[in-house]
Formats: sequence, C-alpha cells, structure tokens
Amino acid sequence: MYGAPLSIHAKKMMLLGSGELGKEVIIEAQRLGVETIAVDRYENAPAMQVAHRHYVINMLDPQQLREVIEREKPDVIVPEIEAIATSELVELEKEGYRVIPTANASRLTMDREGIRRLAAETLQVPTAKYAFADSLDELKQAVAEIGLPCVIKPIMSSSGKGQSVCRSEADIETSWSCAMEGGRAKKTRVIVEEFIRFESEITLLTVRSVSGTSFCQPIGHVQKDGDYIESWQPHRMSAEQLEESQRIAKKVTDELGGYGIYGVELFLGQDKVYFSEVSPRPHDTGLVTLVSQDLSEFALHVRAILGFPIPTIRLLTPGATHTLKAAEERIDYRIEGIAEALAVPNTQVRVFGKPETKIGRRMAVALSSADDVGKARERALEAAGALRIVYPGVEE
Repeated sequence: MYGAPLSIHAKKMMLLGSGELGKEVIIEAQRLGVETIAVDRYENAPAMQVAHRHYVINMLDPQQLREVIEREKPDVIVPEIEAIATSELVELEKEGYRVIPTANASRLTMDREGIRRLAAETLQVPTAKYAFADSLDELKQAVAEIGLPCVIKPIMSSSGKGQSVCRSEADIETSWSCAMEGGRAKKTRVIVEEFIRFESEITLLTVRSVSGTSFCQPIGHVQKDGDYIESWQPHRMSAEQLEESQRIAKKVTDELGGYGIYGVELFLGQDKVYFSEVSPRPHDTGLVTLVSQDLSEFALHVRAILGFPIPTIRLLTPGATHTLKAAEERIDYRIEGIAEALAVPNTQVRVFGKPETKIGRRMAVALSSADDVGKARERALEAAGALRIVYPGVEE
C-alpha cells in the first residue's frame, strides 16, 4: 500500500549518497509514488535537487548516520556510494531497518578486500592474482610477489580515484602516493593486482527480485585511470563468454543476497572470464540503459527494491554514452554546447547539476542510439564533443 508522499501512509526511501546515479533512482521512485530523502556529505548534490527532503551529514560518522535514519524512519535505505559507516548499517538492519540490497552486501563491497576475498577465496571464481599492503615497504614486497606491470588501488575509493598502473620499481612510491591521495576514509591499505591482458571489460547488470535473477545485455566500456569515459550496449561476446559471465555474476550476487541491481564488472580474456568488482547499486556505465532498454537500470533497481516483479528486460536499440569531464576545480562554471549536442540524431544529454567542478569530475553525459553500436558510439562522441565547460573570466 502506498499513500501520497508527505502523508502518514507514504512509502519512504532514504538515499545515502546523492550523485547523478542517485538522482535517477529518486526520479524513478517518485514515479511510483515514493517519498524520497537524499543524504550526502555536501549541499546541493544532484539527487537533493529532486528529492522531497535532504540532509547533509558525514556518512562515515556512525552517530550522524544513525540520527538521520532514526529521525526519518525510512521503509528502505538505499546506499548509493561506498563511503558510508556500513558497520552501523549492519546494526540498524538488526534493529529492523531494511538496507538495500543488504547491510552485509554494503559492508563487503565498501572495500576491495572484502569482496575480492569473498569472490576468490570463498566462491572460488576466477580473478586476477592479488595481494594487500599497509605500508610502502609492504607494497614493494607485494609488487615483487605479483610481478610487473601490476595495478595498485586503495581498498576504498570511487570513480578510479587513487588507481594506477605500476610498470617499474621506480613507479612504486608514486603509486603509493596516488593511492593515499585517492583513497577514502583515511585507509592506508592497498590492493595490488596482476595486470591482466584482456580483450575487453564489461559490466553485467544483474537484477535480483521476486522474479528471480535477471540480466541486462552486457555493457562494454572504456576507462581511463579507473574511471569510465564511454560505454555501449550491447557488447559483442561469444555465447560461451556470456554464459560464463552470467554464471559468475549469479554466484557472486546470490552470495550477497537481497533485492536490487548489481553492477558486476568482468574482464574478458581470450579463453577465460575474470571477476573484477561488484557494486550493489546502479553502475555509472549503465547510464546507457536510459536510451537502450525499455526499463533503465534505475527503473529496474527501484522495482526490485519495492518488491515488484521484473519482466523480461528488453533491449530496444543499441546505445552508447560519452562523458563530459571537468579540467579545473571551480564553483563558478557553466556548461555550453547543449543545443549542438542535441542536434546530433537520436541523442539525449544529462547535465548532472553538481555545485562545483573538480579535476576529472563527471559533469554531464551524452547518450545516443543507432542501428548499430559503432554508429551509436560515434554519435555519443560527437555530442559530448559539442559540450564544454566554461569558467567566467577565463578565455575560451
């Protein structure tokens, strides 16, 4: 039963993290009559701009997190980012609050160590070789163990922050500094991964719901420094690769449990599929589903969360996205070229409305469709190329 938002019978959803993905989740929830509350560490985050109410707190502070949840008493709590006091979510779940997909899934996927050990050691799915280090000296030992080149990441970060490829012993100290600067929650632990020479990298959106487990068509993507630049759907792969990808995704998400969408990242090798990471929430590369599918990843997530059935997920058309990134850290900015971008056939633009730019921060995305993936990618690239960030007082 759903009462009107802001009434005593309203169904209440609290979003922890209020970026551009959360904004789309809130919009989809409101389409189904849900009252929405957006929470983040900074004012005027994208999802706050469309939510019924919002709060600014330090989500890594257990007491602040508990206070806002106990004040609102939401029916569902939906983490949208990793940087949350997940131990407190575990306690709140024990007290009867519903965390999406589960508090344990949020806890395990908050840092790369928990999910990697679960996948490789407990579930024994194929992954890159890995080791952990808590200091520069330990990092040197781990690099010697894994071999060069290797990938070094903070155990907790987002959007590729702090990630680097270490190609020589001379790079180790630089990689350590990069990880320390890019990591979240003041963690000094890093993961060192074998550098896998893969053919491609995909996101397999996996939906757990009352209807069972469903899969979207695989999404290909290009990353730079661990952060996605462009994505497309469907990604071409063999029947054997798809079957193995779905097997791995189901095994990992069954273990994590709960209802909602998972973004399972996989490497496709010549004769092997490797598990990389998983996010218990919509995935940034999945923005393409806003133009490619009958139900976007956000609509699927909300339906699954609320206990509604998930029909057969239909790909309506090949689609692609290309991001607009900022090159400076500024509060006063504007985005121009939207009209030119929208003049590209079968193209949409999402301007996220973030209150300030930061170096490498995603500020907007172009989404295009076409009869084939190649043409969709060309259109998305052309549209994104028309978009530009302009800073007042700076010569263009």
